[in-house]
Amino acid sequence: MSTTVSLLERDLYSLRQAADLLGVHLPTLRRWLDGYEAHGKLYQPVIRPSHTGSEIVTWGEFIEAGYLREYRSCGVSLQRVRPFVTELRERYGVPYPLATAQPFVADRAFVVQVQEATGIDPELRLVRYDNDQYVLTAPADAFFKKIEFSGDIAAKMRPLGRDKPIVIDPERMWGEPTVSGLVRTEIVAELFAAGEPVETIARGYDLSVGDVEAALRYEHAQHRAAA
Repeated sequence: MSTTVSLLERDLYSLRQAADLLGVHLPTLRRWLDGYEAHGKLYQPVIRPSHTGSEIVTWGEFIEAGYLREYRSCGVSLQRVRPFVTELRERYGVPYPLATAQPFVADRAFVVQVQEATGIDPELRLVRYDNDQYVLTAPADAFFKKIEFSGDIAAKMRPLGRDKPIVIDPERMWGEPTVSGLVRTEIVAELFAAGEPVETIARGYDLSVGDVEAALRYEHAQHRAAA
């Protein structure tokens, strides 16, 4: 368990870095992490157990924010996720239950029970019962397919999907997006913008042309999201 906690609780990003990587507005990520006050009412954090004021984002917080990101367009307040996350946190005895594999793989029936008990909106649910089996909802499935687990914890994020070479690994390049852990996608984009042909970049870093093109697509998408 100590190894699990050390990875998920590792301080990794500034709040701005995490927001940029996730493609969410900085104030939105701050609200998810630390709560907020509006019209005299205090809204508790969704991700952190309580308000801390910290501008540093741990790997576990980053992963859970990636999960919430999949629900941004549902039109329902993500504050309603908090009781559900709190119950899972207590069940598993870990600070970041959505950064563990169990709710997505092993405990789907239990997750449905927690959803019912906490009254979470249908649009925000992690698991549904369909055709006599428990299946992930579309946003949860989209998130799950971006995560590589080591044992039971989220060890890497693949923002374009597991079959693409772009990876965010807290153990490599300070958690910056890379192509297969070999070179940062930002560097690939800078070389291309400076006039380097795709083939030359690929040879220089022992990558395929497809790898370089994937890095360029990722960086282009990131800049569009930030615009």
